[in-house]
Amino acid sequence: MVVVVVSTFQFVPYRGPAERPARMGLPALALLLVAGVLLTQASPPARSFQLDYEKDCFRKDGAPFRYISGSIHYARVPRPAWRDRLLKMYMSGLSAVQVYIPWNYHEPLPGVYDFAGDRDVEAFLDLTAELGLLVILRPGPYICAEWEMGGLPAWLLWKPDIILRSSDPAYLAAVDSWLHVLLPKIKPRLYQYGGNIISVQVENEYGSYYACDYEYLQHLLGSFRALLGSEVLLFTTDSTQAEELRCGTLQGLYATIDFGPGSNITESFGAQRQVEPKGPLVNSEYYTGWLDYWGEVHASTSSAQVAQGLEDMLQMGANVNMYMFHGGTNFAYWSGADFKDQYKPVTTSYDYDAPLSEAGDPTEKLFAIRTVISKFQPLPVGPMPPATPKYSYGRVALKKYADLLSVLDVLCPSGAIQSQFPLTFEAIKQLPWDVPDPTTLGSPPHSICDRGYVMLQQEYQGTLERDGLTTLRVTGRAGDTLDVLLENMGRISFGANISDFKGMLGNISLGSSLLSNWLIYPLAIDTAIKQGWPHAAQPQSSNGGTAGPAFYTGTFETPGIAWDTFVKFPGWSKGQLWINGFNLGRYWPSRGPQQTLFVPSSVLHVDRPNNITVLELEGASPAPFLLFLDKPLFNRTLNHSTMATK
Repeated sequence: MVVVVVSTFQFVPYRGPAERPARMGLPALALLLVAGVLLTQASPPARSFQLDYEKDCFRKDGAPFRYISGSIHYARVPRPAWRDRLLKMYMSGLSAVQVYIPWNYHEPLPGVYDFAGDRDVEAFLDLTAELGLLVILRPGPYICAEWEMGGLPAWLLWKPDIILRSSDPAYLAAVDSWLHVLLPKIKPRLYQYGGNIISVQVENEYGSYYACDYEYLQHLLGSFRALLGSEVLLFTTDSTQAEELRCGTLQGLYATIDFGPGSNITESFGAQRQVEPKGPLVNSEYYTGWLDYWGEVHASTSSAQVAQGLEDMLQMGANVNMYMFHGGTNFAYWSGADFKDQYKPVTTSYDYDAPLSEAGDPTEKLFAIRTVISKFQPLPVGPMPPATPKYSYGRVALKKYADLLSVLDVLCPSGAIQSQFPLTFEAIKQLPWDVPDPTTLGSPPHSICDRGYVMLQQEYQGTLERDGLTTLRVTGRAGDTLDVLLENMGRISFGANISDFKGMLGNISLGSSLLSNWLIYPLAIDTAIKQGWPHAAQPQSSNGGTAGPAFYTGTFETPGIAWDTFVKFPGWSKGQLWINGFNLGRYWPSRGPQQTLFVPSSVLHVDRPNNITVLELEGASPAPFLLFLDKPLFNRTLNHSTMATK
């Protein structure tokens, strides 16, 4: 029999006083008319945010208006830090912020919604209004953002043949259900209704997607109009490529573009003019930096280049949103991936080399941008809020708690699922025959999604990897136990491959024979940890080995202060880190470039010990420890003079 262990790593109306009847006859009518005249005279002018095709600008309450905006993703920033980040954006001179809403962050299962805590998007939007910032909202349903599956819920793939981002009835039904929950929360916050949301994007860079389905865009346009009203300004964003603008735009949606520093600004806005001959010039994503992929160099873009490009666009009278102004962190399993000839997972840090660092600190780039903005509009009075304080908590020793295979009863309390053939997110168990000589354990190309940790008799043998090593040499006896733990490194968030199934997509073979009769264990690791495991559990006896998937625990106390910090992983290979039950994300120092994980102060306790849980997947040092620093570490940097498609 073969046993499969599956990891679910990401894993898986005002009412006034009661009316009194009016008197009958002419006097009552006269009183009514007089009251109507007085009311009209006392009413303020109607709020509006509109396009002016004659003057090629926006009009806010009838006056010409140009916005300078920056992107921030509330899902990548702990709620206690929202005010700090937004205030720094306001003090930088921004008039607006651009905000994505990730569908999968709020609907983890069909019909199950979560808008609490860090997911309280209404509270976030209300905070932007309190601080005097306008909002450019991007509610999807698809957002890209280098976010897990571009914000689409993975449960859409329960229907394997679904065509995402199209007029496929199954997809549209799910989208409509979601929009009927989300958009009523948005409507009262539109500028026309007294809120601060000035425009709403429909879909996201749709022209880059192969489907080019106008029926889909028309359906979304109808849904947004029905749920948000006829006055809200709806728009699209695409690259400057003619084909993408052809497929991504639709009459009734104002077309905007995106491009980064180093681009020819005249040519880029010329591309917008091909689809919008009149109206405001808008760069909806002016790239201040770039994302990092595991195994590649840390991306950076020069402050001078970013500032000069911004000044040139503002000199033309253009509206600009800087993507990103504050990147933040892909906590837990929310980082996405790209597919550019091969699978490219995104790092936990989404620092983006942005004007505000991952920890929310003002950078040289921010002050260069602020200087440019000051040439075009007055800056807010007062100083820029300082960087948040950081603390080096130092070295914290950990000890091995248990091998993962020994705690399956905790991580999978419902027990195993039996299946003749592989299912997604699985692992294998039990050799069916003697294998005295080294024999190849292999998987078809691209069938391990994304990493498989192989153990024989609970001894770690090695790792199979998507677009990497797909075979291992093993020996054993009939009845020996063979396990493979499958890890999802993030679903593809951009391009034609967003239907990114995870787990084992093909049969595993031993020599020339396929392995069958599988037991599958979906692992609810985060559920267990949030309930206090393993710190609240009885100590486990474990072997002294440090190779293969295992849990490690430790505690540390703060010296009466809880400040932001960064944790380094000397001697560790790859895994996941939790502090006080909060999933801080993936670490992978051997692959890099990211060497530290950001630990926000809001995660830490001052009055009691802080519990550390590490799931190491490949192997730790014999005397494992973590090192808490007061600054992040990356191993290399690279200047990008040109940007690939986001």
